[in-house]
Amino acid sequence: MASAPKTDQDKRKQISIRGIAPVENVSNVKSTFNRHLHYTLVKDRNVATPRDYYFALAHTVRDHLVGRWIRTQQYYYEMDPKRVYYLSLEFYMGRTLSNTMVNLGMQSSCDEAMYQLGLDIEELEEIEEDAGLGNGGLGRLAACFLDSMATLGLAAYGYGIRYDYGIFTQKINDGWQLEEPDDWLRYGNPWEKARPEYMLPVNFYGRAEGSLADGKWVDSQVVFAMPYDSPIPGYGNNTVNTLRLWSAKAPNSFDLRFFNNGAYIDAVCDRNLAENISRVLYPNDNVFEGKELRLKQEYFLVAATLQDIVRRFKSSRFGCRDPVRTSFDTFPDKVAIQLNDTHPSMAIPELMRILVDIERVPWEKAWEITVRACAYTNHTVLPEALERWPTSLLSNVLPKHLQIMYEINHRFLQEVRKKWPGDEDRVRRMSMVEEHGEQKINMAHLAIVGSHAVNGVAAIHSEIIKRETFKDFYEMFPERFQNKTNGITPRRWLLLCNPGLSDAIADKIGEGWVSNLNELRQLEPLVDDESFLRGIMRVKQENKIRLAAFIKQEYNIEVNPASIFDMQVKRIHEYKRQLLNCLHVITIYNRLKKNPSMEFVPRTVMVGGKAAPGYHMAKLIIKLINNVGRVINNDPIVGDRLKVVYLENYRVSLAEKIIPAADLSEQISLAGTEASGTGNMKFQLNGALTIGTLDGANVEMREEMGADNIFIFGMTVDDVEELNRRGYNARSYYESNPELKQVLDQINNGYFSPENPDLFKDVFNNLVNDDRFRLLADYDAYIKCQDEVNDLFKNPLAWAKKALLNIAAFGKFSSDRTIFEYAREIWGVEPTDVKLPAPHQAKDGSDSGIPSV
Repeated sequence: MASAPKTDQDKRKQISIRGIAPVENVSNVKSTFNRHLHYTLVKDRNVATPRDYYFALAHTVRDHLVGRWIRTQQYYYEMDPKRVYYLSLEFYMGRTLSNTMVNLGMQSSCDEAMYQLGLDIEELEEIEEDAGLGNGGLGRLAACFLDSMATLGLAAYGYGIRYDYGIFTQKINDGWQLEEPDDWLRYGNPWEKARPEYMLPVNFYGRAEGSLADGKWVDSQVVFAMPYDSPIPGYGNNTVNTLRLWSAKAPNSFDLRFFNNGAYIDAVCDRNLAENISRVLYPNDNVFEGKELRLKQEYFLVAATLQDIVRRFKSSRFGCRDPVRTSFDTFPDKVAIQLNDTHPSMAIPELMRILVDIERVPWEKAWEITVRACAYTNHTVLPEALERWPTSLLSNVLPKHLQIMYEINHRFLQEVRKKWPGDEDRVRRMSMVEEHGEQKINMAHLAIVGSHAVNGVAAIHSEIIKRETFKDFYEMFPERFQNKTNGITPRRWLLLCNPGLSDAIADKIGEGWVSNLNELRQLEPLVDDESFLRGIMRVKQENKIRLAAFIKQEYNIEVNPASIFDMQVKRIHEYKRQLLNCLHVITIYNRLKKNPSMEFVPRTVMVGGKAAPGYHMAKLIIKLINNVGRVINNDPIVGDRLKVVYLENYRVSLAEKIIPAADLSEQISLAGTEASGTGNMKFQLNGALTIGTLDGANVEMREEMGADNIFIFGMTVDDVEELNRRGYNARSYYESNPELKQVLDQINNGYFSPENPDLFKDVFNNLVNDDRFRLLADYDAYIKCQDEVNDLFKNPLAWAKKALLNIAAFGKFSSDRTIFEYAREIWGVEPTDVKLPAPHQAKDGSDSGIPSV
């Protein structure tokens, strides 16, 4: 692992933000590191491996985290604040080491200590496995929110599932996506702490007996939920919150009856069936599938979590297990439960079951408590993505909860009839129980009825759910509907991943922006400072050169760092319209072939993302992009003026490499289909310009930065609705636009798949005969807008000015702002800038004389 010594310039990547490490801090890190390394070598082997060095550094950083973690939890028990519980089936955390060092303010000390020991901290950071416990935006948003909740000093807890296998590892073989298991825990996880003392039972199957008032759930099967806690440090405030992930454990290692009969295999198989609940993360293709395992995962999460919440609510300070609260009247004053999409919406009937069946709270009072405690975030307007569980499945797996949901629905529909007497069509639309076809429970309806607040994640998205998706419910509960535009944490997505840009900004306006992004507005007057603009351009070029070297190393593709780095990285889905990007690439390729001497700004188009394993069209799109790249990248007429790169296995750690190097960010979904997007925000913060539709958060981004500083094209939501009313004929666009027709004919006739000319006929037929997401209607506007991109890129200073104005306008899109709004307007808690005393300080903040990093 030892490497050649770094130069001082390489070694200290971020002097102005991280500072020069004090000698005593460096010495402290080195001694702790050597102690951990020595323990590992004595225990296991004589020669250290690179992974040994990583684990020694991780445990060193964790040592400085644990004291703050304990002190934070003690502080919460003493103060007894209202606690926020964020329930999500996904937390896309990425890597922990770098983020923890940044938030604790010890990156410079660790960097210097590793340098003095002859180690490269960046190589050590690369060894860490991504915690890929999410599919994309929803899970990454949850991770950003945890960072912000800790930074804002909220007593907050994340709750999810500790999947043995995260989002699959994507391999590209002959242009096709292949999926391999993401065995992220195979080397262990130094950041988690098992808490077997808090293991809890979760029940499935059985039957419901008796009435709701005095009924029981009997003959159920038990699975245990083992919690694993990970620390979530706030930035510079010594607050460390907790992410608790549940792992399924069988109640017994084996069944003695089977064992005594010699049926050892049967005994172990029973155990495996129980533990499969937390085995693997479901890949998400935005199409709901009513799988029993998925239902069991969702209930497993909420059942274990609510038991934990009730235990903590009842307990006294310092974690005493003896109940000190016997009344649930104050439960909503001490507990806020946020449901991240409908996945944890089973929390509503589960809380009712606990209150009514176990705690013997009367139904009306229990319902009031539940509604006041719960809030629901909606993340999609695609109807096929909304969860609808068959009642036949629910009656088998969760019979008691089906009984409770029927009762909730019955009482709710009585209220609907009271407000709109005689309007049975409205009653049918608003019922949680859908009767057409197979009877199903609409979980979004349950979440709305059982929550005191319902929010979308961008202004346009929130208006769509009020006006269309949940119009009836908005008319019934207008006070419940809110907007909370998504945000991202600036710590990971600028300070950590783009140190050069962070330095340049800090040199001009100081370091306050790290925890208050609104301070970036101070950059606006520098738009005419040519020296500063050239500094920003230099940082971008350095990032592009590093990425070009990475692409050469990983994919053996030579890309031109002077070209436009044009990026579209996100889940592969038809509504995100990677195909529209592909049509543009083929169009400019045809233009270059037709006129090789044409004036053209070189461009490197990068696409990355994973397709759900069963999503045929998405996987075909990946194959098409790779085949187009194969043709273009090997065409001598084109040379290095146009390149196509598919970024294999897109994930958080790869995003941290590529986003700082982007010039152009593709956010081109059909207007009205993307709830918000957060990739668009990450690119903007790192100085990329956006080409996109007026969809999701793009709308608010344009409002903040000004229409002149973003490339907007295509139909608006109203235009799409009008087009649909008139009737959409995709073939008419194909037949009337010669460039578009040529591109589609090439795809259809095997130009990019000569070994199998029919390979992409499904793509052609889908676009020409259906085109659900209206690519062909937006094609012409998109091509013209891309021509505007080329024209602007010819003027580097003009481009840099717009990039700077993008960065300066970013303040609104900090997840700190988003969480601040959730806290005040939904959870009823107040963020604080109180800095807790560090572990080496007394509780009054005075120094105890013990050195600390």
